[in-house]
Amino acid sequence: MRFCTIIMLATVFAAPLRAVQRPAAAPTSDRDTTKAAPTPIPNETSSATDHTIRIGGQLIPYRATAATMLLKNEKDEAIGALYYTAYTRPDAKDPSQRAISFIYNGGPGSASAWLHMGAFGPRRIVTTDAAFTPPPPYQIVDNQSSLIDVTDMVFIDPIGTGFSKPVGKGTGKDFWGVDEDAKALAQFISQYVSRNGRWASPKYLIGESYGTTRSAVLGNRLERDGMSLNGIVLISSVLDFETLLFAPGHDLSYELYLPSYAATAVYHKVIPAPANLGGFLTEVRRYAMGEYTAALAAGATLPADRKAAVAKQVAAYTGLSEDYLLKADLRVNLRQFMAELQRARGLVTGRLDSRFSGPPGPVDRERAGRSAVERRHGGIHRGGERLSSGRAEVRHAGSVRDGRRRAVELGA
Repeated sequence: MRFCTIIMLATVFAAPLRAVQRPAAAPTSDRDTTKAAPTPIPNETSSATDHTIRIGGQLIPYRATAATMLLKNEKDEAIGALYYTAYTRPDAKDPSQRAISFIYNGGPGSASAWLHMGAFGPRRIVTTDAAFTPPPPYQIVDNQSSLIDVTDMVFIDPIGTGFSKPVGKGTGKDFWGVDEDAKALAQFISQYVSRNGRWASPKYLIGESYGTTRSAVLGNRLERDGMSLNGIVLISSVLDFETLLFAPGHDLSYELYLPSYAATAVYHKVIPAPANLGGFLTEVRRYAMGEYTAALAAGATLPADRKAAVAKQVAAYTGLSEDYLLKADLRVNLRQFMAELQRARGLVTGRLDSRFSGPPGPVDRERAGRSAVERRHGGIHRGGERLSSGRAEVRHAGSVRDGRRRAVELGA
């Protein structure tokens, strides 16, 4: 298969006080959405058109179907209308020999538009690779990296994304949870396979970001319900959220991100380009899971000379200064790396695709202005004076800012 690289408030109105004040509205968190009036239940709809695309010199016919399917509860009541787009080969003589893939993005809360129109669909939006895409009008072209030549594709918009929505007595609570989400998609996939006679076809799940988390739950549920899968494709996978939380007291994220930091530093020419990038990254991975992991595990017992040696090596891999790394206690989270890597150039590095760079916003400038976060076990110290435990002190140009550390930084 060919995979292209993809690079994804409340406003308060004040009114004058009056002689008689209206009772305050209940907080949003206290509202019971299950008591909302049922919404109309639409009929299922479907529209199909036939097209062709040339991939690798082969002219491939395909059928595009935009449709909705009703999802039901245990009482056989329709509670959701799920929208999907399917691409199938009408010339397939034996559908049992033709693979079918069910594809979705993540979030949770994202429709499948990104993998659909940016990666695997037979048509894609033209974007500028690793640079900002100009404003509209946008151009749509045949996608030479589409998977239509090797598999039928069904792009799924989970309830609450795209054109999919709760209907009837259905509410968000029926769909917006790890298990609820998997249950809804399992019902859709089973119904689609049954309606289209694809039980004997090789079946795959393809998910991105939270979609990989979804695939773990969904795959298990489908297997439990009697549907065998031939494979699961994970794109930008997150199966263990501890790998990307940078949570206080847990060092795994720092260890796993180090190779990506190194690759990003090479791409932006912050460090000299190695003669063999693959070999260089293999070296960084080995160091990250070896000496670097051992150094972080040593915590406060790490000798000063060994800490300095680790800072020197990590600086060579990432382009961050040894001083910055020492002040950060050898631990630089993703947001700090984004702000610091190209700070001297007045740029912030992209988060979802680190090949991107851009001018920093107000928050980025604040992060870039901090030389490092100084962590100490049992509290933060400043000139022998202990600050309150669980807070972070940040220094730059002789100034000290004291800000509460975020326990979680996540946005997959």
